Amino acid sequence: MTKLYTIAMMLAAAALGTLGCGDSSASSDGDADSDSDSDVDSDTDTDADTDSDSDTDTDSDTDTDSDDVWHPTPGTTWQWQLTEAIDTSFDVEMYDIDLFDAPAPTIASLQAAGRVVICYFSAGSREDWRPDAGDFPDETIGLPLDGWEGESWIDVTSDAVREIMEARLDRAVEKGCDGVEPDNVDGYANANGLGLTAGDQLDYNSFLAAAAHARGLSVGLKNDLEQVEALEPLFDWALNEECLAWDECGMLAPFLDADKAVFHVEYVDNESEGAAKIAEVCGDPSIEGFSTLVKTWDLTAWMLACE
Repeated sequence: MTKLYTIAMMLAAAALGTLGCGDSSASSDGDADSDSDSDVDSDTDTDADTDSDSDTDTDSDTDTDSDDVWHPTPGTTWQWQLTEAIDTSFDVEMYDIDLFDAPAPTIASLQAAGRVVICYFSAGSREDWRPDAGDFPDETIGLPLDGWEGESWIDVTSDAVREIMEARLDRAVEKGCDGVEPDNVDGYANANGLGLTAGDQLDYNSFLAAAAHARGLSVGLKNDLEQVEALEPLFDWALNEECLAWDECGMLAPFLDADKAVFHVEYVDNESEGAAKIAEVCGDPSIEGFSTLVKTWDLTAWMLACE
């Protein structure tokens, strides 16, 4: 087990005891979350056989310091597009795009224009359309994600699953991504069919942060609000969906207190509802310091941003 991963686990274990368990428009993109927390993605093979609750030895062999990666501060501008051809015309600091679908030349073009590129993948679910979907052993696949066809929770204690995720992180490096957005990292809080615990999730999310940093990748914590206090020291920024709708935005304060960006999205069903939604959310004091967008659920290029 690497020194970085050991430190990460000590931080997570120490904090576990405190847990409670402008205006822009365009057109193109798609993908949100389920159970107030889900999205999409999958890449490698082996077998599954780990136990739960913290002490999984995954050796992401490396010692890259997290100080060497991108650390956005509050107020960093961004665009999030996961479907359709990427619209590269937005004047923002960061683009968050799909690891599998975004062409490497598009990533290079964005970077040449001065953009940081974050690559999205699902770290907590198997999506049956991904090229590595066949690498997940049957015993690691749990219940379907509610509302997301073709997507199922996975056993995050499995060595096989972790090897698949390390392969995805390697893919991110090969494609030139500056960082990653691992999605669905709160399976323990959902009906997953695998018996996942809060301890399992802390261990896995700590593993993801260490493995990303080991490869020189910035990494964000997606949702998983109940574990923010434990995990904030390990992640470089946060991404949240719908905390205003669920009255949960205050739980992200540890990131702002650490001078780390909180990328935030509230959704509308149709673009025509955007103007009313942006007027509603932008003045809300509970998202002060956030980088807030209004998007449609399919995450096309269309967006409105708070200024």
